[in-house]
Amino acid sequence: MKSISSKTKVYSVIGHPISQSFSPKIHNYLFEKYNIDAVYVSYDVDPKHIKEGIEGIRHLGIMGTNVTIPHKIEVMKYLDYIDEKAKLVKAVNTIKNVDGKLYGYNTDGAGLTKSIKDASSETIEGKRVLIIGAGGACRSIAIQLAIENAKSIEIVNRSIEKAQVIVDTINENFDTKAVAASKTITQEDIDNADILINTTPIGMGTDESPIDTSLVPPKNMIVADAVYKPHETALIKWGLKYNLKIAYGIQMLINQGVHSFSIWTGICPTLEDTENILNIFLEQQKNI
Repeated sequence: MKSISSKTKVYSVIGHPISQSFSPKIHNYLFEKYNIDAVYVSYDVDPKHIKEGIEGIRHLGIMGTNVTIPHKIEVMKYLDYIDEKAKLVKAVNTIKNVDGKLYGYNTDGAGLTKSIKDASSETIEGKRVLIIGAGGACRSIAIQLAIENAKSIEIVNRSIEKAQVIVDTINENFDTKAVAASKTITQEDIDNADILINTTPIGMGTDESPIDTSLVPPKNMIVADAVYKPHETALIKWGLKYNLKIAYGIQMLINQGVHSFSIWTGICPTLEDTENILNIFLEQQKNI
């Protein structure tokens, strides 16, 4: 059992609800691996008390905090500094406490792009990307794709207005060409994409797919799904059927957490670390 002392540093995740968070497994593994005297715990913070929760982080000396639903936007009001990328995303998922000053970052998009690069051994630069959905996950992912010089991004969403807001941000700030659409995805859409990303909840706990699985993908397409339960969603199974390169939802979650860990500690965990954490997750799922 880990030894806890008055010198042990505290890190956390806040959300509502928070009981199912996998983040403590990620960070406590990394603290042990890198011999850091720290623990990572979960706090369920009611939205009515988010201001008090953030002040608690500041005054209790909690060194770093991840932020999950529904607090990613609201917390921004109470921070001292917000990273430029987080400003564009308009959401913070990582807070670093430096001598009582709270710094906000967003690692969600970087978590997804790292998953794609790890799965494919390719860069994002020059890729044509088709994204399904236009919520908060899409915004962080699309902006990160633009930062990494994707050639083009098409965002398909039931409400084209929501997609257009994200597209406008990209076109105003980056060289990546972005377009919004509200339509059923066709074979032509699939043929013209190098990377397909689902950012909707479709497939979470069901066998539904966000696309028609009778469509046939290009042989070099990369498929990514932000949904991580089940591990193999209907979209992922479609990709596996055609031997495509796959970025699983849990890998995005792990990688965004690993990036937070790097912001807090300056340590860059290895691909072996992320694979070990993935195995912890898969073993945990067997026991549920």
